[in-house]
Amino acid sequence: MRTPTVLTLPYPAQGHVNPMMTFSQKLVQNGCKVIFVNTEFNHRRVVSSMVDQQDSSSPDEQESLLKLVSIPDGLGPDDDSNDHDKLCEAIPKSMPEALEKLIEDIHVKGENRINFIVADLCMAWALDVGNKLGIKGAVLCPASATMFTLVYSIPVLIDEGILDSDLGLTLTTKKRIQISPSMPEMETEDFFWLNMGGTGKKLLHYLLHCARSLHFTHWWLCNTTRELEPGTLLFLPKIIPIGPLLRSNDNDHNKSAATKSMGQFWKEDHSCMSWLDEQPHGSVLYVAFGSFTLFDQNQFNELALGLDLTNRPFLWVIREDNKMAYPHEFQGHKGKIVNWAPQQKVLSHPAIACFVTHCGWNSTMEGLSSGVPLLGWPYFGDQLYNKTHICDELKVGLGIDKDQNGVVSRGELKTKVEQIFNDENIKFRSVVLKEKVMNNIAKGGTSYENFKNFVKEIME
Repeated sequence: MRTPTVLTLPYPAQGHVNPMMTFSQKLVQNGCKVIFVNTEFNHRRVVSSMVDQQDSSSPDEQESLLKLVSIPDGLGPDDDSNDHDKLCEAIPKSMPEALEKLIEDIHVKGENRINFIVADLCMAWALDVGNKLGIKGAVLCPASATMFTLVYSIPVLIDEGILDSDLGLTLTTKKRIQISPSMPEMETEDFFWLNMGGTGKKLLHYLLHCARSLHFTHWWLCNTTRELEPGTLLFLPKIIPIGPLLRSNDNDHNKSAATKSMGQFWKEDHSCMSWLDEQPHGSVLYVAFGSFTLFDQNQFNELALGLDLTNRPFLWVIREDNKMAYPHEFQGHKGKIVNWAPQQKVLSHPAIACFVTHCGWNSTMEGLSSGVPLLGWPYFGDQLYNKTHICDELKVGLGIDKDQNGVVSRGELKTKVEQIFNDENIKFRSVVLKEKVMNNIAKGGTSYENFKNFVKEIME
């Protein structure tokens, strides 16, 4: 059987690079070579993080079969590569041409021939490039199937008068809608593009541009499972669940540290694992808000003092780009603070009792796969809907509420922590759901078989 070469292309954000990297490593484990394409800016961050994690062992086989390359994102030298407003304008203008040139250069060198392209849903224009070059492709949605369906349904929502032609809510729009009778109702105010500041509509216009390329493939892959979104997958059966996408090599001692952390923008601090070993089972609050969330000083103070108030051990991830100062009253003697954590490994540690999360879909999937109750504190985008889904549909978490000034108070955090620690029903449902979710990637499970069928097509 030949060894096909697959080119994988994530959207340039940590929450997209991570699942695509996990997916790429799974392809390598199933007999493929992978060329992983980041933007130049993110490529430097990923390589730098890997160098920081590098140990003395020689590169393992996975590293040699998974090659990291880059193309420019189209932004100018003075532009901020984290500015997604500008990225959504620059990407379609310059990256298709850059990708085409990359593929042609790879073919000219003759080392590999690209047999298949897997593009992030937010980079689906790459299927046009593949089609032009005679290369088949697939899309991978790193968000929920419901978000995929929402984007797919935009034209219908405009036709029905729920959205105006500028993608805003019309005056006649109800507060709750149902895309399909099989799906849960959605709060229209939770539409992701309405919760992204000024970036939202530009992002949605860009996503609609990407969605026009979906007809090039029947492989609409998604990091989800049937148990998590049954109604959505019933409504749009073209979406193929392959989740949860989990790093499978955290405990594999044959893997180098760099391979285990591949795809991260920041160095993971593994000292938190030995700290967790010292804590009683089911005692620790894990607090992490992903790669984008930024708090102002007032909210940061309330969070810090709220953790003190719980009087429980906590592991708090504060990214190194945080500019806020700790309040002088903050003691934090029961906690451990790190800049970035090996999250999946942390969540599966027996000391973890609950996860205070921004409800990003990757974090949600990792939390659900670990059987850990969730305290939802969404920041922007799809996270608001994800929180509702976690609390109201799956019933494995509680939402943390803001006061009339839009602030989560220290008292609110303490109250919700106590509530979830004492809620045996949520704990029980979390463990039951974990078993169902994890059965999907066990041999014979739905996601396992879907992934195997996908690999089989690439191998043909």
